Amino acid sequence: MVEMRVAGIGLDAASRSPLVLLRDPSGRRQVPIWIDQAQAHNILAGLNGDRPPRPLSHDLMAKLLEAGGLQLERVVIHAIEDSTFRAVLKLRRGEEEAIELDARPSDAIALALRTGSGIWMLEEVVADASIPVDAEADAEDQEDFRRFLDRTSPADLVRHLRRGLEEAGPSEKESGEQPPGGTDDPGADDPATPGP
Repeated sequence: MVEMRVAGIGLDAASRSPLVLLRDPSGRRQVPIWIDQAQAHNILAGLNGDRPPRPLSHDLMAKLLEAGGLQLERVVIHAIEDSTFRAVLKLRRGEEEAIELDARPSDAIALALRTGSGIWMLEEVVADASIPVDAEADAEDQEDFRRFLDRTSPADLVRHLRRGLEEAGPSEKESGEQPPGGTDDPGADDPATPGP
């Protein structure tokens, strides 16, 4: 198993759907999980440590665990079935045997952020659903773009953009291809197939 961390919330470029990005400890692989707006809000609130005037659902869940004497040991994202991620909560009360509860990954992640619990993923799931992260290449791309902007006047930039639009031609209809990774909700609008 690989302990993952939440790298952030993003938007899918094609569908504009939110996704949560989980990154491995090496920082070289990340797994995108498509979520909805409410799930994105709950995860962001946990990431930022927001304390709303009245508790959100996951704040309440964390308090209920505490009141029941249960501790969330870890979240485990253990499978992708029918383009949907599967997760369990591993709970423990004192010295008793651990209890496993089925959960959507987005709920599990939001709860883990509030309780300081680990987010783990089976290596097979990481291998199937991850996309490579190349921080050096990203930094080089940003530097190249900065140099391009420094050398380009606003008029040149407009001409460059017009030329690109003319070369692209009319937009083609979407092919129906689904993004790499997957969703955590079988009823989501944008289920996705695992990536390479």
